[in-house]
Amino acid sequence: MNEKIAKLSPNLQALIVEKKTSEASLDHFRHTLQNPRGTISSFAESALLHCNGGAALDAALWLRRHLNNGGKLVITLAGALSSFEIGVLLTPLIRAGKVHLVSATGANHEESYYRYVASKEYRYIPRYTELTPEQEAELRDAGLRRITDTFLPEDESVRILEPHLLDMWRNAEKHGERFFPHEYFRRFFTEGLIASDTQLGEEECWVHAAWKHSIPIVIPGFEDSTMGNIFASYTYPHGKHKSKAQVLLNPNIMKTGLDYFHLMYDWYMEESEDAPIAFLQLGGGISADFPICVVPSLKHDLGLHGKVRDWAGFIEIGSSPMSYGSYSGAGGKEKITWDKLSTKSYYQIIQSDVTVVFPWIAAILLGL
Repeated sequence: MNEKIAKLSPNLQALIVEKKTSEASLDHFRHTLQNPRGTISSFAESALLHCNGGAALDAALWLRRHLNNGGKLVITLAGALSSFEIGVLLTPLIRAGKVHLVSATGANHEESYYRYVASKEYRYIPRYTELTPEQEAELRDAGLRRITDTFLPEDESVRILEPHLLDMWRNAEKHGERFFPHEYFRRFFTEGLIASDTQLGEEECWVHAAWKHSIPIVIPGFEDSTMGNIFASYTYPHGKHKSKAQVLLNPNIMKTGLDYFHLMYDWYMEESEDAPIAFLQLGGGISADFPICVVPSLKHDLGLHGKVRDWAGFIEIGSSPMSYGSYSGAGGKEKITWDKLSTKSYYQIIQSDVTVVFPWIAAILLGL
């Protein structure tokens, strides 16, 4: 990564910084997780009183009661939250038994692995809004892939994982096998193919925690990710835009969104049999709309009226305004008309930034 930065103009180099969180501060956070005293939670209950702050507190307290009463929780991840170190908070929630399924974009899923193998290589540009188009092109030409204020170290992450995945895909084709995207990735852990580049790697890596605790992962729209794009190129037929010298794989080795939806049918019916399930949506998009639709589909498409437990509650943190047909901007009440929620479901939409609000909710759920 430093070699790429060295190629930039001095003015652009001056805007880039290394990891903002020190090992010492992460050690302190780890100590806090192991020895919770309720200080943050008490402060939140005293300070988060109005508007978005009040909504965040109300949602966190409802979720805490829901989980304490034996309820279960689905969390959905939009955007690039894994690149923004969502694992620091999501990992302890999974370990504490407070998360029962994660629905993530393909990018969020794989970027947790990238963090695991290349955390030290990430760099940041806090004043990213001031970049000119020419500076963005300079970053592109240097091989620096910007995600808001974060640079993803492609050579040290994507290109490290890709050969292993290609071997897995070829082996699946050879044996006529099919697996979910996350099942291929989990072999990195089960087969010991990768190692963390930091001492705290496992504590920051939510996919590692999900694997270790057998938490299901759903990845709708896998193709809409870096590794999904790569897989699409491998399965694109020889001919018009691809030479015979390039890799060609059978696309059927990858289970699809239909398979994930079938997984959700079975998972929801089994898990909701003895406990209500709540829904915490971080951001919007397909990672959220895909799993929440399982309830109306069970009722209307499979004809299971009266046999399906409604979502117990729906909480969304997002900055999308009410809009014309956007799922991310749809209000909670609109979901009632689609039978995604009932009139008895708790719902709360917090119009704010996930990176600001989710830490408060996670802290209260963890009793910090």
